[in-house]
Amino acid sequence: MAKKKLEFYEFFAGGGMARLGLGSHWDCIFANEWCEKKASAYRGYFGLSEELKVADVAKLRLLDLPGTPDLVWASFPCQDLSLAGSGAGLDGERSGTFRPFWRLVEGMASEGRAPRLVVIENVVGTLTSHSGADFTSIVRAFAECGYRVGALVVDAVRFLPQSRPRLFVLGLHGETPIPSRLKHATPAEPWHTRSLLKAHQKLPGSLARSWVWWSLPTPSETLPSLASLIEDRPTGVTWHADHETRRLLRLMAASHRKKVEDALQVGTRHVGTIYKRTRPNRSGEMAQRAEVRFDGISGCLRTPVGGSSRQTVIIVNKKGVQTRLLSPREAARLMGVPDNYPLPTGYNDAYHVFGDGVAVPVVSWLEKHLLRPLASCRSYEQVA
Repeated sequence: MAKKKLEFYEFFAGGGMARLGLGSHWDCIFANEWCEKKASAYRGYFGLSEELKVADVAKLRLLDLPGTPDLVWASFPCQDLSLAGSGAGLDGERSGTFRPFWRLVEGMASEGRAPRLVVIENVVGTLTSHSGADFTSIVRAFAECGYRVGALVVDAVRFLPQSRPRLFVLGLHGETPIPSRLKHATPAEPWHTRSLLKAHQKLPGSLARSWVWWSLPTPSETLPSLASLIEDRPTGVTWHADHETRRLLRLMAASHRKKVEDALQVGTRHVGTIYKRTRPNRSGEMAQRAEVRFDGISGCLRTPVGGSSRQTVIIVNKKGVQTRLLSPREAARLMGVPDNYPLPTGYNDAYHVFGDGVAVPVVSWLEKHLLRPLASCRSYEQVA
């Protein structure tokens, strides 16, 4: 008889990238997403998806949630917790959706069907939002609901050519002993960063007693190169006209223009990325700047809120300099999404799906080395 798969919920599901990362050992028995365009992308890959309920999380009821899942995953909105965001934190309209989500977790626990594992994912700004008070609130929510809880900061750059550090808070319900291989007595690099340690130090003693320093191995696989993910014939975007490329170069500070000039001197093909940012000029006034990198790593993929947030590809070779926006397929690849994932029809729609998502191989690494072992650990005998 085939082994029964583990079951999970996926809240704030977006295009289903957490589901992609969890893989074949898991069955999704409930998913929630409020945006119909993202839900369409989800169905485009996973099919009819009767388990997907498109609704505001605040309007969900416990009756909407079937069974007792082994795992609940929630990548709730980051806008109010991001360092570039409003600063509203968990009181914000978007990131504040953590609270109605957590009320559902508490409700399930009160009915005797607490999820064994809960994972929330968000930006690392969560650690410092409101001087650490928002992170403390999240840890308190876990602890008061009967979870032993810990956190890790995982940068997608360990798996993909994209700089994308994210915070993962993982809670295990109940008192089942945790296998020694899955936890540390003290924090350990690289997953327990300085910012996480500072946030942990601010926790009151009652919460610190519920804390676990989760153990995760460091990946050693060879990363795909940025150049290997770039399309020779991009879909959904066109190359900039010469005057547009020249404008980008004029927006660069001298140090960044020199990177382009050095690449031209070498003559071989260099693939890099450009972000437009607002920086103080010599007069102290804020002005738009273009910043380029040729280190083989993409900047963090973001949603297209204003033109400055969209990443530009730059290719330098003996023929000169070419620039264009990152294509939707390239954005998907930078998140570890397979090429057979159908792209949303609109450029911005695609960017929203992938820029708001979680990097697929990061989820897979957590699944293999923490989530599946913890979900399968049921008794004292199994932890020996």
